[in-house]
Amino acid sequence: MPDAVVIGAGPNGLVAANLLADAGWSVQVLEEQPEPGGAVRHDRGVHPDFVNDLFSSFYPLAAASPILSGLRLEDHGLRWSHAPHVLAHPLTDGRCAVLDRRIDTTAASAEVFAPGDGAAWQRLFDLWQTLRPDVLDALFTPFPPVKAATRLLWRLRAAGGLRTARSLVLPVRRLGEEEFRGEGGRLLLAGNALHADLAPETAGSGGFGWLMSMLGQTYGFPVPVGGAGALTDALVRRLRSRGGEVRCGQRVQRVAVRGRRAVGVRTAGGETIPARRAVLADVSVPALYGELVGAEHLPDQVLADLRGFQWDFATFKVDWALDGPVPWRAEEARRAGTVHLADGLDELTRFAAQIAMHRVPDRPFVLFGQMTLADPSRSPEGTESAWAYTHVPRDIRADAGHEGITGEWGPADRERMADRVERQVERFAPGFRALVRARRVLAPPTLQALDANLSDGAINGGTAALHQQLFFRPLPGTGRPETPVKGLFLASAGAHPGGGVHGAPGANAARAALRAHRASGLAGAQRLLTRRDRTGRKG
Repeated sequence: MPDAVVIGAGPNGLVAANLLADAGWSVQVLEEQPEPGGAVRHDRGVHPDFVNDLFSSFYPLAAASPILSGLRLEDHGLRWSHAPHVLAHPLTDGRCAVLDRRIDTTAASAEVFAPGDGAAWQRLFDLWQTLRPDVLDALFTPFPPVKAATRLLWRLRAAGGLRTARSLVLPVRRLGEEEFRGEGGRLLLAGNALHADLAPETAGSGGFGWLMSMLGQTYGFPVPVGGAGALTDALVRRLRSRGGEVRCGQRVQRVAVRGRRAVGVRTAGGETIPARRAVLADVSVPALYGELVGAEHLPDQVLADLRGFQWDFATFKVDWALDGPVPWRAEEARRAGTVHLADGLDELTRFAAQIAMHRVPDRPFVLFGQMTLADPSRSPEGTESAWAYTHVPRDIRADAGHEGITGEWGPADRERMADRVERQVERFAPGFRALVRARRVLAPPTLQALDANLSDGAINGGTAALHQQLFFRPLPGTGRPETPVKGLFLASAGAHPGGGVHGAPGANAARAALRAHRASGLAGAQRLLTRRDRTGRKG
């Protein structure tokens, strides 16, 4: 009987399992898929000579995470690699905004768009340098991060107080307009905000765009050498070296609850696996409260709040094996690992508005990854392993491109949308389509079939909008990994602080489980002492 059962071998589940094993617990991780990793996996499914990441690829949050750095995964084979530039946002007129780990390079790029914008970028970076320790501490510790928040308030006061706080809750369009005269700095902020489901006019998108931009400025967007799954492999090797077990092809069907406490799990194959101390669930919030835990074990309010849970956008992804480097019109884009494709801020707004109206965008905002540029081991010399993803509505009611994409995501839908993505790339890189040796299309249902946590390809475990963050995440009044069932902890991106490969939800859940076990041990010892005291007095 293991001390803990972890449901799901995604990065959060594996981080949780590692921390519990470090504390001396015996741990068994159960994974539905035939291999571990969740959304951190790669394969050679596009072409045998090319490594393509199935889901996530670039990991600024992993580079910034004290949780992952504390695991010393480099001792277990993990190595990181960087493209020359972090990110580029080209325009069809040939101009290009560049984010680089060298602050002077990024500032110079912003300056090209308007005099004074380089200094404006430097000011945003100086603010980040002031706030970074406490921002990261607040991001990677359980909610509420009392100590980090207290320090952050003091630093905010020194850095402009309410005026600075106001800037960080602005919509990214407004923040860009207030900080920059030209389009370059605005595009870098807004494109990074749309890594989540935050439109340029959404409150708080300015702070998120600033955070992602500053993470890239400081840590870059690194990739694991050999493929995304190299990060997973290091986590699994570390866990096994400490006696932990990972079992794949094991779908958990139910959390066993006895006396209002989680006591184990039952698999789809009929196996019951008891857990002495805790069950940790690296699964989506609707899956945990709507499938794995019986409604009879949950408060009515939780079930009512679950109806208001909001997913983030659906995702559509294309992977390519290319016969040569992408022929970007903007030279700077040829050196960037990540390329954002939208012809200006208004096109970003148009894209987000079409999704809000349940229409498939006609000119999708495309996030494009050049993986061989970032890691030469991904494909033969002179070629490029590449991918792109964009967002589409979860509930499609019309096609703004008038090509009849229905949202059923059959072969016709998949091919039409993939062609649309390629046409968007071609706008900025004429001749791109002639380089395609092979492609793979991953529509929303495909992504979900490969990782059940990615409901219709939702990559953040639920919307990143303010109404489902902090003490509203995953449900109002929660914000912590503890659940209404004792001994059961939420360890997925559905919990604070949300999506991204950084391990915080898994670490928070593991620490909560350890804390709860210590508390129950102290309570048991106190009860024993009380009984002995009473027995002694009676004697």
